[in-house]
Amino acid sequence: MAPEHVLVPLDGSPLADEALVHAVETFDCRLTVLNVVAPLDSAMSEGGILEPGDERREAAMRRADRLVERAERTAAEVDRTVETAVETGDPAETILGFAEANDVDQIVMGGHGGDRNELARRLLGTVATAVVSEAPVTVTVVR
Repeated sequence: MAPEHVLVPLDGSPLADEALVHAVETFDCRLTVLNVVAPLDSAMSEGGILEPGDERREAAMRRADRLVERAERTAAEVDRTVETAVETGDPAETILGFAEANDVDQIVMGGHGGDRNELARRLLGTVATAVVSEAPVTVTVVR
């Protein structure tokens, strides 16, 4: 059965951009792009190293807005539209929660290299690995 709602998490990486292109070209259904802004005090952000502050939070949100605007332009190039969302939280948990709360039936995301000691993480990336292992829907990882 073809999906009715595809979620494409974006993080600004080339593989995430490729995942978006793949989704736009492959699926003729509702598409949502999601950028997750990791809390500035989490280990998943530079905030794990640097002091969080309002200026850095605002910069992170501006970056997120630029990512989803770029996604809208990418879709428009092939006469498609995408819905956009920006949320704050742990990336994997937020992706999974968004998918559940919004009736997503397919996730298309980029994979990234990770810890060399764990094969799955090295092949997919830590966020992609978590989403693949925990999502109740089909996940396509673009490499």
